[in-house]
Amino acid sequence: MGSCFSSCVKADNLFHNGKSSDLYGLSISSRKSSSTVAAAQKTEGEILDSTPVKSFTFNELKLATRNFRPDSVIGEGGFGCVFKGWLDETTLTPTRPGTGLVIAVKKLNQEGFQGHREWLTEINYLGQLSHPNLVKLVGYCLEDEHHLLVYEFMQKGSLENHLFRRGTYFKPLPWFLRVKVALDAAKGLAFLHSDPVKVIYRDIKASNILLDADYNGKLSDFGLARDGPTGDRSYVSTRVMGTYGYAAPEYMSSGIKSTKG
Repeated sequence: MGSCFSSCVKADNLFHNGKSSDLYGLSISSRKSSSTVAAAQKTEGEILDSTPVKSFTFNELKLATRNFRPDSVIGEGGFGCVFKGWLDETTLTPTRPGTGLVIAVKKLNQEGFQGHREWLTEINYLGQLSHPNLVKLVGYCLEDEHHLLVYEFMQKGSLENHLFRRGTYFKPLPWFLRVKVALDAAKGLAFLHSDPVKVIYRDIKASNILLDADYNGKLSDFGLARDGPTGDRSYVSTRVMGTYGYAAPEYMSSGIKSTKG
């Protein structure tokens, strides 16, 4: 299927939410209990039925994105293209461009590297977890061969764009903002590693850290996430996944994954 749009910005760009605080000074609101069944043991129906986000029809998302027009493309990643759209803030129904809630819609590329498993994993985690430094999942669509994910729109795009792209829109970040975004990402990881959440993210990199209008950093793209160790175990053994050059070298060589790397 190739590139979605020749001038689209590389990234799965997108999000936010959460309340109350813990010893990290983080705002935390998690709907995932310590008794949650491991993601690998859940059926598709169990995941979708337990996820408190909206199930959209394909036609609703076509209307929200103006029929997935090329000029609605805001990014492209391993999952597929990301389109800008608009929903009514109260009913979450499609509305005219420029009004209501701005969203980002990821549409699976049927010929891409990712597929149904990553789509379902993303819903399993972001549909259950809420925190200021995680992107906010608004909903999903599963209709025939169509797999889509709907997020709150992130105005400043990905950290990668601000670090490596140059142009009118992407300006070099001053050091105080770089440190702030790094701390935001660390807070997101600390939340994921905390009890009772215990999720291993497995894909931390600049293109997966997204920025809102105030440059608050949030982790996105949970397609490779998995449940962390339980009981007395301090690690899990997994198939090596992630982006070469970003993953911890000891994980790449052994497949043993812990919250430390």
